[in-house]
Amino acid sequence: MKKEKFHIEYIFDKVSNRSLWNHITTALGLSSWFADTVDIRGNVCTFTWKKMQEQAEIIDIKPEISVRYRWMEEEDENAYFEFIIHTIELTGSTALEITDFAEPDEKTDAIELWDSQVEVLKRTLGI
Repeated sequence: MKKEKFHIEYIFDKVSNRSLWNHITTALGLSSWFADTVDIRGNVCTFTWKKMQEQAEIIDIKPEISVRYRWMEEEDENAYFEFIIHTIELTGSTALEITDFAEPDEKTDAIELWDSQVEVLKRTLGI
């Protein structure tokens, strides 16, 4: 089954772009909300959750704007997950847009997982 791309946007009031950037690109930041531990060597990130470990490669980065990761064991060569930071002009709030891929019957679960992870991220940032 072919994976479908989906986008989710989360609003972060009173958070600096720099702080949010550090939480989506550094080992310390990512390990505070995304995985139990994170090790980054060059463009390869090793994420560990309990006893499970997965690696992702950073395939594109625009400093303080976006970072795109691709799971090393991903069979779908077009699949990736990406974080994009932007400011909502009307309110001045910072937004985090997440792009990911999931099989159609797993899309709802994937969105719920991101919702849960981003709640942890917000708490980590003091929101």
